[in-house]
Amino acid sequence: MVDMQIIFLGTSAAIPTWERGLSSIAIRRGNELLLFDTGEGMQRNYVRAGLRMNNKTKIFITHMHSDHCVGVLGLLQTMSLQGRQTAIDIYGHPRLAEFLQENIRIINFRLEFDVNIHVIYEEGIVVREKEYEVSCCEAHHSIPAYSYYIRELERPGIFNIDEAKRLGIPPGPLYNKLQHGEDITYNGNIIKSYQIAGPPQPGRKIGISGDTRPTDKLIDFFKDCDLLIFESTYEDEKYTKAIESFHSTATDAAIVAKKSHVKKLILTHFSARYKKVSNMIKEASAIYNNVEAAEDLKIVTIPYRSIYE
Repeated sequence: MVDMQIIFLGTSAAIPTWERGLSSIAIRRGNELLLFDTGEGMQRNYVRAGLRMNNKTKIFITHMHSDHCVGVLGLLQTMSLQGRQTAIDIYGHPRLAEFLQENIRIINFRLEFDVNIHVIYEEGIVVREKEYEVSCCEAHHSIPAYSYYIRELERPGIFNIDEAKRLGIPPGPLYNKLQHGEDITYNGNIIKSYQIAGPPQPGRKIGISGDTRPTDKLIDFFKDCDLLIFESTYEDEKYTKAIESFHSTATDAAIVAKKSHVKKLILTHFSARYKKVSNMIKEASAIYNNVEAAEDLKIVTIPYRSIYE
């Protein structure tokens, strides 16, 4: 089993405030770090959060607005100055590659590790690892943008080692086959996987909207998330402005969460005009009953799902 935590490194919209930095979300899964957006100056909260500089790291950029991508330059330089040697993978729009290459050339800072840039040309699976995958979906914003989710793959069912011993099955490859759903023949007897191992255990799913208006496509994309992190730039009174600027209100976010049947909604990306976001929580809670507001350096632990849910 692998621990998973969400750490908010920046929760403001286009303008930073005294309390909130620009957009950045870290998902710490075991010893790996997945960063979603890197707003300007986010490396300060990266350091304050105690995140290690040499972790295996992937960075996913939702779109090429400065409050979501400019901070990647400072982060890379900070990592290099702190002695990072592990390669880093960065995923995003085709303009991201140009942005990184040109700025590194112009600023002329030296990196002591490789930066692998992965250009995303279409929706679908962006990363597939042994235990999880990251997928993207087209968002509805003023420029090309993606929303993402990370979804863990199913884990093998709980193995009943006492029953395996009772049947005389020796440890080793036969245990592995049974735990992964494969029936075996041992001493002339057919032993069914379900006799020894429980059903596969579901993984966790975390959705991250980036900047977007709600769409039916996103509702389907975020279906059954354990946690949905959705931008909530405005209160309802600014609904017209939200439409004009291709952003969402807290009510918009709650509607997506309800229709997507997610377990929990966290609002983020608040306009700097709001000193407090309690009214946004109130507006969203009128539609969806499990809502929180993100704050810089807030940590949320994501438990495993139950197979009975």
